[in-house]
Amino acid sequence: MIKENKIGFIGGGNMAEALIKGLISGGVPAKELLVAEPLAARRDFLQERYEVSVTGENSAVMGACTVILLCIKPQIHAQALQALQGTVRPDQLFISIMAGVKTAAVEELLGGTPRVVRVMPNTPALVMKGAAALSAGSHATGEDLSLACNIFNMVGKSWVVEEKLLDAVTGLSGSGPAYVLTFIEALSDAGVKNGLTREAATGLAAQTVLGTAKLLLETHEHPAVLRDKVTSPGGTTIAGVAAMEKAGIRNAVMAAVDAATARSAELGKK
Repeated sequence: MIKENKIGFIGGGNMAEALIKGLISGGVPAKELLVAEPLAARRDFLQERYEVSVTGENSAVMGACTVILLCIKPQIHAQALQALQGTVRPDQLFISIMAGVKTAAVEELLGGTPRVVRVMPNTPALVMKGAAALSAGSHATGEDLSLACNIFNMVGKSWVVEEKLLDAVTGLSGSGPAYVLTFIEALSDAGVKNGLTREAATGLAAQTVLGTAKLLLETHEHPAVLRDKVTSPGGTTIAGVAAMEKAGIRNAVMAAVDAATARSAELGKK
């Protein structure tokens, strides 16, 4: 389904680059990808690194492509999308990764009845391990949603949710890498405090998080079940878990997600 479409990007930033890598790795010919990027140095980089076609004009993508990924900064989305009015075709699908910008707003700015799918990805897509949630706009079809899922599955895994839940997705997985990195840094600091070198402590912490996440995903067991399997009566792990609970780690993580979710909702109203 993907290879039958000419795919374009409006915006050539980091997330666009991750998707370009994923699409090419998935067998989409680089020549079938067209990227509109205003910065000449960035265009040159993408063309040299991935051999994709590049342009400085959004109109070129609109004219040539049937699947268009809107990788525009949310702060300038209104100006950029209004400039596309009158160029939208019925055969085009727009996939937006603009944080906080609702599908209804994209539809209104593009004009007519454009087919829009909104996506909240996260930065691990840069290493093909992203988590993305997708919601269909009022004119998008089931086939459109499936195609968008296929694209984001090339750089990780995707889930379909109601659009009203995308603020929660932003608070959890969109902002989640920052929480995990803070946890890894704290583990590393604790290792250094107890005598390990910084290199060893950070490596051990990062690999432990990576391996534990993989174990959870592959066993499909509840986190509490897996934790219980490594928590011996009277042992070191239960002592550490008790200290974490006393410090309020669960409440801290839930509060972080709540705060980020609320901020996402607030930004979406502006």
